[in-house]
Amino acid sequence: GDIDVVTYDLKRGRVQRSTLHKNLQADDHDSPALLRRPDGRILAMYCKHNPENRIYYRITRTLNDLHDWREEQVFVPSASSRVTYSNLHWLPQENEGRGRLYNFFRGYDNSFKPSWMFSDDYGDSWTAGGILIDFNDRMRHRPYVKYASNGRDTVHFLFTEAHPRNYDNSIYHAYYRDGRLYRSDGQLIRALGDGPITPSDATKVFAGDPDNVAWAHDLELHRQGYPQAVYSVQKDSAGKPPGQGGEDHRYRFARWDGNRWRDFEIAYAGSRLYAGEDDYTGSIVLHPDDPNTVFISTNVDPVTGRKIGTGRYEIYEGKTRDGGATWRWKAITSNSNEDNLRPIVPKWKPGRTALLWLRGQYHSYTDYRLEVVLRIDGRLFPAPGTRR
Repeated sequence: GDIDVVTYDLKRGRVQRSTLHKNLQADDHDSPALLRRPDGRILAMYCKHNPENRIYYRITRTLNDLHDWREEQVFVPSASSRVTYSNLHWLPQENEGRGRLYNFFRGYDNSFKPSWMFSDDYGDSWTAGGILIDFNDRMRHRPYVKYASNGRDTVHFLFTEAHPRNYDNSIYHAYYRDGRLYRSDGQLIRALGDGPITPSDATKVFAGDPDNVAWAHDLELHRQGYPQAVYSVQKDSAGKPPGQGGEDHRYRFARWDGNRWRDFEIAYAGSRLYAGEDDYTGSIVLHPDDPNTVFISTNVDPVTGRKIGTGRYEIYEGKTRDGGATWRWKAITSNSNEDNLRPIVPKWKPGRTALLWLRGQYHSYTDYRLEVVLRIDGRLFPAPGTRR
């Protein structure tokens, strides 16, 4: 349950690790968000998975040393908050050109809902905002959100009504700019400070139903700042209790073209990771610098859905030449003895691709034995000394 920051020196092949918080909680929801501040220092923000109201953060002391950190600070949005997740976005054009830093989290005032807070001093101190997205139903649902920013003045949101275990989710999109929330086509919804939006306020990207239950995975901005999204859909599980569904998932790709969302099923995602969380897949991610490339984890052939190789989850690269309608797939891993899960591509250098994923055993979000794998431009970088 340690919160660690690890750097990997590509030239020397050296791993260096700093522990920001010892024994916070053994839960994969607690991974910190990292952001490089305008002054060059790194901000790390993290919290437990729901049991308390404390959001923790630390900032590096110097510009070039990612392992020399100031003392840990704590922000409490409200006494009744029960928080989880951290999503940091810096908007330099806000606050009359002085910039404003946002953290989107969950659980303001014990709402179980996506929430927001902000800082006008690069994260040294914080102010609570409120609830960002609400969904009213007889059950207290929790929308799930993916965030993406243009790095200047706008943050986009891709979200569901609820956890897919509890609701037949659709997928929605909205965005924030200059104190206001908008639909995909620019239609004003309301001011951010006037209270949360609901799914019906936003633009529907995909309509879910009992046999097509959606969950958002990734969101990026590409040409002309238009959003594109990837998500998974659990098929053919209508009426099945938790633990008996999740044998057939599909990955989908959606792109806003300036007028409407163009949405396509692109690959078979295979079966659930474990019973009870029947919507957990190996995951799909967009390439942040290449709008025509995605990476997926699946335990079946992405084109046919048939079992292949050892039956483990493998990583594939997908490319499209027609805006997402058709795809060509290339195996990055094959015949593995352990699962390859949750690919991530950080934004880096033009023309370069740093692909990371988790390799090992995943039994639940609190029970896993995994290592981080790094592949740059086709070359695998084993991380000597990386602790499992």
